[in-house]
Amino acid sequence: MSTRPVLPDARRRARRAALLNYFSLFGSFSTLICCALPSVLVLVGMGTAVASLLSAAPWLVGFSRHKVWTFSIAGVLIAASFVVTYVVAPRLRQGTVCDADDPATCGEVSRLSRVLLWVSALIWSAGFFVAYLLGPILNHADGVH
Repeated sequence: MSTRPVLPDARRRARRAALLNYFSLFGSFSTLICCALPSVLVLVGMGTAVASLLSAAPWLVGFSRHKVWTFSIAGVLIAASFVVTYVVAPRLRQGTVCDADDPATCGEVSRLSRVLLWVSALIWSAGFFVAYLLGPILNHADGVH
């Protein structure tokens, strides 16, 4: 039984899949920084910390003004990462991309990618909850309609 040679095209696809996971991680962090973190800080009475944060990083206001786009783009990146990680990547592994010298590398890289993907999804979910759901829940609990 012969082993398949490592194709440059397969390496490029694997690199793109890993890059997509990193983009989804940074996209989810942007949702956390722009919308969730300031809301939580204000909720716990740290409004001055939010004011200091916005004076130190005024570009965050732009993210907040466009939070629908920020959450949408990050959500699409995370969804695409899930598709690549759990649908496309297993099909690509049939023609192995790992080096013959260290076959454990593929397992470590794919495990790291999955961990980054799930961390991204959790961060995005927390940001979505705070930005879109927490306010209405608290208003309903206070009896404000």
